Amino acid sequence: MTQPSLKSVTDEVLAFRDARDWRQFHTPKNLAAGISVESAELVELFLWSPSLPAEQVSRDGGLIEQVSDELADVLIYSLTLAADLKIDVLSAIRMKLQKNAVRYTVDEYRGSAEKAPHTPGASDK
Repeated sequence: MTQPSLKSVTDEVLAFRDARDWRQFHTPKNLAAGISVESAELVELFLWSPSLPAEQVSRDGGLIEQVSDELADVLIYSLTLAADLKIDVLSAIRMKLQKNAVRYTVDEYRGSAEKAPHTPGASDK
């Protein structure tokens, strides 16, 4: 069985939305707010918990189901916003990785959680 493509999943998301006539509510502002709200719900799952490695979190069946649900919500809103704005998600990711490769060189940032200084006028905030 073949894996669904990003396009086919996006088409499913849009069909789900359109069948319910929700496009009228999905303005870029509302979708961006939805991404923020769902991201906050994802963060809330870890609030006041010790910082655990991914391997340990993934072994907690109840938690991983909640994380999966919230992450799916973030991605659904993100894919919807990208589709509505005609943003090619894969190209956007690749372009951002290229920008980050310049901003966060391996030699300078390997093993460091330090954020690169902001370059005035940079479009990659």
